Amino acid sequence: MTVSTVPPEEKAAAGRPVTLGSYVSGYFGKVRGGDMGALPAISGLIVLVIVFSIARPVFFSKANFANLLTQGAAVTIIAMGLVFVLLLGEIDLSAGFASGVCAAVLATLLTTHGYPWYVAVLGAIVTGVVIGLVLGTLVAKLGIPSFVVTLAAFLAFQGAVLLLIKGGTIIAVDDPTIKKINFDGRFTPVQGWILFAVTVLGLLAVHLWKRRGRAKRGLAVEPMSVIALRVGSVAVLLGVAVYVLNLERGRNVLFSQKGVPMVVLIIGVFLLLWTFVLGRTAYGRHVYAVGGNKEAARRAGINVDAIRISVFVICSGMAAIGGIIAASRAASVDPNTGGSNVLLYAVGAAVIGGTSLFGGKGRVLDAVLGGAVVAVIENGMGLLGYESGVKFIVTGVVLLLAASVDALSRRRAAAAGLS
Repeated sequence: MTVSTVPPEEKAAAGRPVTLGSYVSGYFGKVRGGDMGALPAISGLIVLVIVFSIARPVFFSKANFANLLTQGAAVTIIAMGLVFVLLLGEIDLSAGFASGVCAAVLATLLTTHGYPWYVAVLGAIVTGVVIGLVLGTLVAKLGIPSFVVTLAAFLAFQGAVLLLIKGGTIIAVDDPTIKKINFDGRFTPVQGWILFAVTVLGLLAVHLWKRRGRAKRGLAVEPMSVIALRVGSVAVLLGVAVYVLNLERGRNVLFSQKGVPMVVLIIGVFLLLWTFVLGRTAYGRHVYAVGGNKEAARRAGINVDAIRISVFVICSGMAAIGGIIAASRAASVDPNTGGSNVLLYAVGAAVIGGTSLFGGKGRVLDAVLGGAVVAVIENGMGLLGYESGVKFIVTGVVLLLAASVDALSRRRAAAAGLS
């Protein structure tokens, strides 16, 4: 006997068109049932932007908009890796200082040993992968709780950074290629518009391909009006962003500062890559399965230990890339690189965006949305002149609210029989 894997609601909808009204009703039904998705993060982001724009009009300036993108890039990249660990209900407290260690490796290879930029970048990424492999093995094979393992690494990596950069020394990162990543690298206005067109057309193609595939399998498909609205909204937002970023925001006429920062492309590439991995591959399905019910996944034949190790490798690998981006923005590496509030903001970004601390629920897009919220809070409160202590308190409250929404949503979904 063949067991169907098609959800009951899709069986009912199969064979008949889905109207815009029924689609909207279904969406609000999911929200009422506890599946809020990115709605809280997007709503919070809109409110924060409005409040800071009114309180400090310079927040809405073209120069500050570009600064927001580069300021939150490293945290967003690290948060993308943390999403994989959180999907399994684990935690990596060492991700911040792991990025610092990898940044120190980068700076040491570049400055102290004189290696070319691509060797230094490869060395930093390999360092991150090895860190993740060690942490994941300790968690999966020895059964040590991830909290304990990564807390120990959090302490050890602080010492490793100090040893790599010789105590309190600040190592300058002057390589022009590295600096282009998140310091002075920008696309020309024409390149920015080409990037915009490719992104919008690619998004439209993905939606149409997905719709066609579902139609072939006899499943319910999204109305074309919903696809048009979704792609159109993204096109408008990206179009406005590219237009603003292509405006001259430099005060020195000899040095132009117009153009989309290159780090935006890096974030976009990793967003597409990891979204595809989680949503369109067997590996991604296994990650969600292990996060939802580890024992059931094991009985289904999934190599649970391999999945657990792999998410730590991805997390630390992304931390290495975040460290490279941070070193590029600061044009240096010091004992505080990857420390201070980096880990707090990265975990906060993933959770605020909608990734569950209980495992089994989350997307890489959550890290981008949450990273935007964290960057707006940090930037806006800085412009208002608040001290760091106030910023920490406000970010902590927002994180607590996000975790509360997650807990309440799970409780409501359980009561409604949706989980």
